[in-house]
Amino acid sequence: MKIIDLNGFQIVVDDLEKAIEQAGNFKDMHYVPPHENDKYRQHYWRDIYEKLVKLKEQAGNLKPQ
Repeated sequence: MKIIDLNGFQIVVDDLEKAIEQAGNFKDMHYVPPHENDKYRQHYWRDIYEKLVKLKEQAGNLKPQ
């Protein structure tokens, strides 16, 4: 399975559940005190997380033949 990140890079996903777990952890992380790149980093990981969840939903909708 593959997704495309915000920078246009293709990411190969071998373990979808683990990838969703990791992206879920990263999407809300930030530095204390806040860093100027926090918003971009959170946006990036939120996008990855949403794409992974969508991929899981699509995979669940596939019916075996």
